[in-house]
Amino acid sequence: MIRFIIRRLLFSIPVLLGVVAIVFVLARVIPGDPCVAALGEKASPATCFQFKQRFGLNEPLPVQFVIYAGDLATGNLGESIKTGEPVTQILVERMPTTLELTFYALLFAIVVGVPLGIASAYRRNSKADVGTMAVANLGVSIPVFVLGLLLAYLFAIVLKDSPLSLPPSGRLTAGFDFQSIPEAWGLTQLTGPPRTVLDFLSNMYTLNGLVTGQFDLLIDAFRHMILPAIALGTIPMAIIARMTRSSLLEVLGTDFVRTARAKGMGPRTVMFRHAFRNALLPVVTVIGLSVGALLSGAVLTETVFGLTGIGRTIFESINGRDYIVIQGTALVVAIIYVIVNLVVDISYGFLDPRVRY
Repeated sequence: MIRFIIRRLLFSIPVLLGVVAIVFVLARVIPGDPCVAALGEKASPATCFQFKQRFGLNEPLPVQFVIYAGDLATGNLGESIKTGEPVTQILVERMPTTLELTFYALLFAIVVGVPLGIASAYRRNSKADVGTMAVANLGVSIPVFVLGLLLAYLFAIVLKDSPLSLPPSGRLTAGFDFQSIPEAWGLTQLTGPPRTVLDFLSNMYTLNGLVTGQFDLLIDAFRHMILPAIALGTIPMAIIARMTRSSLLEVLGTDFVRTARAKGMGPRTVMFRHAFRNALLPVVTVIGLSVGALLSGAVLTETVFGLTGIGRTIFESINGRDYIVIQGTALVVAIIYVIVNLVVDISYGFLDPRVRY
């Protein structure tokens, strides 16, 4: 198993190198002049010359790539062309929002989608099966921004002042006061990478509230995440439900399942002890691919619910031709995606020992 994991890790290295090169090239082929986008009416020829010289944009692409690779090797993602803010600081402030949203959306998709798929396969061609697949098809068909607005209208306006009322936007209630993890743990003097990591974790408000014992923060942040998570997770939930059903039905028709039934095992025993684990590989694959879809699709959800995450950051950077931010954020998202797929590959070896060989 260790050799299997090492082999997968080695295969990930050229993928990451390819991601770095592709992100660099794609950021450069976006139409428009970054100087004009950043400076507007002040973008005179002389000013633009100094601007491009400052950010190295007047160099040939190979030279720019060598400089970029050298900065990456030292952990430097550069500074925003428009604001001058370090990209690392932007990621520390905004990436936690998207990761938190992605986590809850994926949790919703798995917790709802897998049981729906099992129930549909267990009662194949019944009314429950037809109804479940109809809900799945509806979930795939509704755009995120439409579902988000409908959910906000229902839970924030129609159900206002009721126990089911939920906040329609933002991450916390206005004026909510809380402590960061370094403040709560008495580590305010901490500096360097450890402080950056703690600040990053502090911006995941539900995690912050959980580890520091600020349960009012945990509850308030979680309530603000419910509607965005449902809106973002509905499409992957529907896909997971359909994949679980089709994979289970395929496994239930195999010889070893018929043998288990012939031995007198009950339907539930056959389903959960024999069929379900063997049907998990395609489901795990879909779940892994859903992480990338959730990260990339978060821009619509973040816009509808007023969340400042990495999706909106990439969108605003593309509009403003902010190459440095585009490169840094897209690279980090791509690395997360590669890591998730690596975890999925490794999980195959645990779910099906044949994969190791």
